[in-house]
Amino acid sequence: MNRKHQEIPKPPVEGRVLLHSCCAPCSAALVERMLAEGLDVAIYYYNPNIFPREEYEIRKSENKRFADSLGVEFFDDDWNHSDWLEMALPMANECERGKRCLQCFVFRLLKTAEYAQSNGFANFTTSLASSRWKSIEQIFEAGAIAQAKYPNTKFWARNWRKGGLSERRAELLRENGFYNQTYCGCEFSFRKDV
Repeated sequence: MNRKHQEIPKPPVEGRVLLHSCCAPCSAALVERMLAEGLDVAIYYYNPNIFPREEYEIRKSENKRFADSLGVEFFDDDWNHSDWLEMALPMANECERGKRCLQCFVFRLLKTAEYAQSNGFANFTTSLASSRWKSIEQIFEAGAIAQAKYPNTKFWARNWRKGGLSERRAELLRENGFYNQTYCGCEFSFRKDV
């Protein structure tokens, strides 16, 4: 079996998977592969870190367009940027991949786990683990924190950069003409001095 079509390890428990998605480019290959493996997956878009609102809406629209093209359920949660900012502002001067990023992941994955547990999803995971710009250790830590608070859903700690998924990501980006952002989303990631 070539690298591009390797089977992915199964989720922690049998049942539906809720994929927290930051954007279409980061989640498209994951969704495609999960569907090919016969998994029942839905996309959950919860990203109050994204700023400004126009950027948030563009990313959401691209994500929904892809989900619709595959017939995948898409759940959109509120853009409560003010709540996110209240959490993040004390860490504004932290460097990328520092404490602020970890707390941002925790903030979003707690909400994802809550939604997953409340809506009967056995597992949740995140497309954040597909980005080479993010700390996989921080993402896994945030997922473990979220699972501890919502134990009736399991965090699928999967490095989504492997198994040909990064290469497929690039192909799907081109094939679908996705909008491809140049920063993580928060206003602090614009700063070059942190």
